[in-house]
Amino acid sequence: MNALHMLWEKLIEEQSARWKEDAERDLWRPRIHIAPPSGWLNDPNGLCQYRGVYHAFYQLAYFQPEGGLKFWGHCTSRDLLHWEFQGVPLCPDQPFDCHGAYSGSALTEEEGMYLFYTGNVKLSGDYDYVNNGRESNTVMAESRDGIHFDRKELLMTNADYPKDLTKHVRDPKVWKQDGRYYMVQGARTKQNEGTVLLFSSDDKKNWNYLHRFRMEEPFGYMWECPDLYEVDGHVVLAVSPQGVEQDGLKYANKYQSGVCFLSGDFRDTELIGGFRELDGGFDFYAPQSFRADDGRRIQIGWMGMPDMEHLYKNRTLKRGWQNVLTIPRELSVRDGVLCQNPVKELDGWWNREIHIEGAYCGVVDPCCELALRTEGGDVKTVLSGGLTLRYEESKGIFWMEFTDPLLGGGRDVRGRQIGKLTEMRIVVDVSCVEVFLNGGKDVFSTRFYPEKDQYHVRTEGGVHGVIRYHRD
Repeated sequence: MNALHMLWEKLIEEQSARWKEDAERDLWRPRIHIAPPSGWLNDPNGLCQYRGVYHAFYQLAYFQPEGGLKFWGHCTSRDLLHWEFQGVPLCPDQPFDCHGAYSGSALTEEEGMYLFYTGNVKLSGDYDYVNNGRESNTVMAESRDGIHFDRKELLMTNADYPKDLTKHVRDPKVWKQDGRYYMVQGARTKQNEGTVLLFSSDDKKNWNYLHRFRMEEPFGYMWECPDLYEVDGHVVLAVSPQGVEQDGLKYANKYQSGVCFLSGDFRDTELIGGFRELDGGFDFYAPQSFRADDGRRIQIGWMGMPDMEHLYKNRTLKRGWQNVLTIPRELSVRDGVLCQNPVKELDGWWNREIHIEGAYCGVVDPCCELALRTEGGDVKTVLSGGLTLRYEESKGIFWMEFTDPLLGGGRDVRGRQIGKLTEMRIVVDVSCVEVFLNGGKDVFSTRFYPEKDQYHVRTEGGVHGVIRYHRD
């Protein structure tokens, strides 16, 4: 442990003492979503289950709620719902990561946990920081207990990546398959095209470039946060492209996150297509998945969006923190669509119900779930008097619309063509709303900011179901 790391630890300890009391009084701090104790949170990192415990790391600018120098925050859980903050295990304390410990992943084995991440370095000078002036280093940190990471090793630098790439190569996702280790990284070419690089290794340390994944036609200038996995017999490549232009209702956010199905063995396949957005709401980016001990493929995303401060804001900024992670979602494939649904643990946590038949208006708990089925026709659900979730049957479009700008912090409207609506689950957690339609085929996520007396719901149209909540 070097002197810089010791200094970071001291500053973090002092900051932690300040935020604990404020967090207990915070009106908008969620109950079952991961939120930063202080500062800015973004990409989920290092998701895994290790020795029976779930681990979620994430990008954390601990001292700057507007964003800044990136560390890794760390939480653990036994049930995927209630998370305990474990501290800040990765700090920018080496020459190869001095300007940020950027995103990455976790690999668990019998002997320990290994974190792979991008060490960011920005040189001083007149640079564009795309083609020059930046180092994107692939780094591995080791731990024997999943809590303390006391050794870092530089694995790759920009000299080890293909020559036609810019300095933007980042976000390593590592897994083991058929006795070998594989890694994907997101990249930007010098022709400003997004791509994903595939590497292999037999020892986790020495990596060989195999090939890249790309589309026949350029689709954005940079692909971030790649993830490659199998679910229900399908091989899935998830990417978060930057630079995709809006197309009607599609790609309405600044950046997107979506998936493509691969045909054939990923070690041979290069061309991909059929990109589909994972979330139609305002706040979803950089998802990562992991395989749980029971075989489930579980995904968590960043419930936020980069570079949207000029359009909408998070009102917790004045309280010294910003952004959350989504609730963990189980992945499955149905009718050729990757479906996302809340983990089964959520079903077992609710212990109170209110039944709904048709139109309903009433107060709800700040943390609750509406599980509704529809009988056809237009359907509308209004949360806190200013967030409208409505289905327009004649057009087959589902809309998420804020009619109260203050409630949404400036968010306005998002829509998606979904065809027929048969069911929806609306999970509300204080300042978070996640809507799962038709068994998770379509999802909408957003932050919102009700006042203390503003947690109520109104339904219109042919709906029936229950409102669930938890009481100790």
